[in-house]
Amino acid sequence: MLNQFVKMMKAEGLSDAVIRTFSSYYEHLKSGNTGLISGVKAPGSEQLVQYDDVSGMGRTDLLKSIVMIKLNGGLGTGMGLSKAKSLLPVKGNMSFLDIITRQVLTMRSESGYPVQLLFMNSFATEEDTLKYLEKYPDLFGQDLPLSFVQNKFPRITQDGLIPFEHKDKDQRWNPPGHGDLYTAISASGILEKLIAKGYRYAFVSNSDNLGATVDTAIAAYMEKNDIPFLMEVCTRSGMDKKGGHLAMDDSGQLLLREIAQCPTDELEEFQDIAKFSYFNTNNIWIDLKALEWHLITHDNLMILPLIVNPKTVDATPIYQLETAMGAAISSFNGAKALVVPRTRFAPVKKTNDLLAIWSDAYELNDQYQIKLKLGLPASPLIELDSRYYDSIDKLRARFREGVPSLSGCKELHIDGDVSFGEGVVCDGRVHIKATTPVKISNRLLAGQVSYD
Repeated sequence: MLNQFVKMMKAEGLSDAVIRTFSSYYEHLKSGNTGLISGVKAPGSEQLVQYDDVSGMGRTDLLKSIVMIKLNGGLGTGMGLSKAKSLLPVKGNMSFLDIITRQVLTMRSESGYPVQLLFMNSFATEEDTLKYLEKYPDLFGQDLPLSFVQNKFPRITQDGLIPFEHKDKDQRWNPPGHGDLYTAISASGILEKLIAKGYRYAFVSNSDNLGATVDTAIAAYMEKNDIPFLMEVCTRSGMDKKGGHLAMDDSGQLLLREIAQCPTDELEEFQDIAKFSYFNTNNIWIDLKALEWHLITHDNLMILPLIVNPKTVDATPIYQLETAMGAAISSFNGAKALVVPRTRFAPVKKTNDLLAIWSDAYELNDQYQIKLKLGLPASPLIELDSRYYDSIDKLRARFREGVPSLSGCKELHIDGDVSFGEGVVCDGRVHIKATTPVKISNRLLAGQVSYD
C-alpha cells in the first residue's frame, strides 16, 4: 500500500526527503502507533531558563547572525477567512504582514545589518502573500528568497489505510503541520544557503503572534552556552490547559506533548496546570549548524513524534499525519526551555484575540512592535458570544463604528447581539447581556450591564 502513496507523491514532484519522511510516519501508523505519549514527568528546573536571567545579554551585532522565519501557511478558516490570515488588518489599516515587514525593515535601518525575513507559506498562501508584499520593494533586495513552501502529505482512509480519493484533487492532501519546517527548509536548499552566508540562528514563530519579536539576548544566551535548540514557554493558566505542554521523559530529555498525543486516561493529568506548568508559545530558536548536523547524521530526515489527526471528509473517515515544530526539542541533546513573559505571546486565534489587539489595550511602538499599553499587567480577558462574533465579518459589523476602550478593562463578556458606536469605555470587569439586538455609544460600562 505504501507504494501507492509513493507513486502519488512522486507525481506531485515532492522531494525524496518528504517521501521518506511520510513513509516513516505511515509505517508507524500501519504498525498501530497512534502517536500517544504517556508516562511523562514535569520538567526539572535544570532544563528551564528564566527570561530575567537572559534579558540583559542583548547584542546588536548578533542581528547579522539571525534569520527571522514566520510560519504563514494558515488561512484563518476558524475566523471565516479564505485567504492568508496574515492579510487581515490587525492594527489600524496594517495587517500582520505590514507589521512584520516594518519590524524587519526598521531593524535593518537602525542596526545596519541585513536581517533576513523568510515566510514558510503553504500552497494556499504563497501567491497572495508574495503579491501583497510587492508594496515593500526593499524587502525583496535581501540575499535569500522571501519564502519557501510547506510540503503536503496524502490523506489516508481509516478503512484500509489507502490513499483518499476525491474529485477535488486538493482534498486528497493535508498540510503536515509546522513540524515540516525542518524538511522544507532543508529540501529547498535554504538551510545550506543560510549557513553559507554566515547565519547561525533562526528565530521561528507564527505570523499571527505579534508578540514574537527578535530578541538578540536569547541568541546571545544560546551562543554563550552552546544551546542547539530553545523553546520559549509561558506559565499555563486555566485558559491554556488544553494546549500542548512541556514535559520530560525518564532520561531527563525535554519533550512537547499535544492533547492529541495524550492517552484518554491521562487527560485529567494533562490539564493539571500545577503539575505541567508550561506551554509552548511556538516561538522557537534553532542553531542552524546543529540542525544541519542532525540532518547529516540522520539520513537527511527529521522524524518527529507523530500526531494522528482523525477527520471526516465528505462522509469518509480519514487520517491526517502531522507533526509539531516544537516537538524537535526532544531531538537535540542540551535543548532548553526559556520561560518568557506573556508579552511575547499575543496570538490571534479567535475574534476575541483580534478585538483585544484592535483596542487601546495594545499599542504599536516606533519599532512596529505590538506592546501592551504602558502600565497594563495583562491583556483583558475577552469572551464573545459565538453566535454573533465567531467570524471576522460578524466582528467587523458590530465594531464598524468604534472599538471600546479596554485599557482599563480586566474582563469583557458579551452575551447577545451587541454593536458598538463611538465613545464606549469598559472599566474593570464588564458583563454585557442583551436579549435583543442593541447598539451602545458614548457610555462608561462597568460591572453587569443588561439590555432587554
